[in-house]
Amino acid sequence: MKTLLIASMLALGLAGCAGYGQPGAGGTRTAGQAIDDATIGTRLKAAFAADPQLSALKINVDTTQGNVKLRGSVKNMQEWRKAGEVARGIEGVKSVDNQLVIGG
Repeated sequence: MKTLLIASMLALGLAGCAGYGQPGAGGTRTAGQAIDDATIGTRLKAAFAADPQLSALKINVDTTQGNVKLRGSVKNMQEWRKAGEVARGIEGVKSVDNQLVIGG
């Protein structure tokens, strides 16, 4: 009975993951891409936190398939440029959409 329960749970779990990452199946990223995106986001937030000019708390980072979107606020144009440069310097980043607002 215990073996049947474990086998049933495993089958349900695998069936739920069968369409993950396939176009038209509700997800567009593979598990590997999701991990890569999370790694890029973590490295970028750490770089912002380590930089005395930039505030990691005021800059939101969204990463999808290596494409980074920056949102939030910075104090001036110099910080706006620097945030984009730092993002472009992170390994795995394909593009940067800098939507930061100046004056925050």
